Amino acid sequence: MKKKLLSALLSVAMVSALLAGCGNKTEAPAAEAPAAEATEETAEAPAAEEAVEEAVTVAEDTGKVLNIYCWNEEFKSRLTDHYPGYTEVDATHGTIGDVEVVWNITPSDDNAYQNNLDETLLAQADAADDDKIDLFLVEADYALKYVDTEYTLPVADCGITDADVAEQYQYTKDVVTDSNGQLKGVSWQGCPGVLVYNRAAAKEVLGSDDPAAVQEAVKDWDTFKATAATMKEAGYKMTATSNDAYRVFSNNVTSKWVEDGKINIDANIKAWVDMTKEMVDAGETGTADLWSDDWSAGFYPEGKVFCYFGPAWLIDFCMAADDAASIAAQGGWGAVKGPQGFFWGGTWICAAAGTDNANLVGDIMRQLTCNPDIMIEIVKADNDFVNNKTAMDTMAADTTYGDAVLGGQNALGLFAEGVASVDLSNLSNYDQGCNESFQQAMKEYFEGNATYDEALELFYKSVTEKYPELTY
Repeated sequence: MKKKLLSALLSVAMVSALLAGCGNKTEAPAAEAPAAEATEETAEAPAAEEAVEEAVTVAEDTGKVLNIYCWNEEFKSRLTDHYPGYTEVDATHGTIGDVEVVWNITPSDDNAYQNNLDETLLAQADAADDDKIDLFLVEADYALKYVDTEYTLPVADCGITDADVAEQYQYTKDVVTDSNGQLKGVSWQGCPGVLVYNRAAAKEVLGSDDPAAVQEAVKDWDTFKATAATMKEAGYKMTATSNDAYRVFSNNVTSKWVEDGKINIDANIKAWVDMTKEMVDAGETGTADLWSDDWSAGFYPEGKVFCYFGPAWLIDFCMAADDAASIAAQGGWGAVKGPQGFFWGGTWICAAAGTDNANLVGDIMRQLTCNPDIMIEIVKADNDFVNNKTAMDTMAADTTYGDAVLGGQNALGLFAEGVASVDLSNLSNYDQGCNESFQQAMKEYFEGNATYDEALELFYKSVTEKYPELTY
């Protein structure tokens, strides 16, 4: 069993999770029983159709330490600020009742978080009770890597029922549902994306920064491209880099990256290539990597960038709102739906098989992702788009709520509209590696260092090195 899990977890450990599509996994046994410790300490989950009507019985917790593995402070702040009864001791310790909470925070750079998590999960069965992982976090980009192994417990084993998660957006459940149909995680946030535009540029070039007028100028890709030419004439790049729009296209494909073991390039991915090449050649966008200095230069007026594509977390936490010189600090951004709906990112809470705190883990899941009062509290305090339809409908209609970065605009209705269009039917186990390799290869084409066919060969070479079982 351990050998099979080692294959499932470590076969993709070298693939970076940052900014990619959904993660790689080898075929791991999804239906096997959880690790022995969890089997002894948790009751069998009821059938899905019974979950709404029956509460799940979970064995009494025996753990005195709750070990949480994550990659940054975001979830820690949500638990510290919003979970009833949490007391902070220091940066890496807290308490919930008589249980000590220990935070193991490893940044995602160079895949360090996943490597650390994988190593610890592999040793879980032999670890002392106080050292076992109880709860860990995953991103959409690599969730399948953990969901389809026996290292994650079905949330039903922690007492979470279908009724508890009924108000959560379906795509957030699809991301962490294993191949047997078991829900293996929950999230407090939804991450639908919007087009975030520079209000000053909109007034100068389009004559208005009103969202309705701006949406008309970006309502589809042909119109978006025409507006890019107008922006270029006025001295603005339409987007900071060619990769800004990539996720919008890749989220709207009609086929998977891999079909019957063969690499497949969807027509919508090719459409991104064609549009981007034209825009780069025309000087309407650049080729810098996401998160680079050239990409983030547009967060400031002198960067002369018209728009970015992103979810709520990008707007409020990544656009330099804490820098008085930034557009965000001046409330200078606005939001519209843009050409197509999409999503980007998200963080899911998973219970580790072997936890001796299944009840506590379940209560954390329930309070932070199912309690509408706490979720509204998170919206107001943290500007998250939360994973609860009732809470978001309430806040979208709240005329007193507005995002300072967006000049006081309440964009929650736009996000809610976007999340309804998210379709994960073409999710693939190979998305992360394929998306990364494709963007890297096409950069050579956009910059004139390779023809399209040559760039395509670079892509195929990269992907088949990552996944030797694939053909093209």
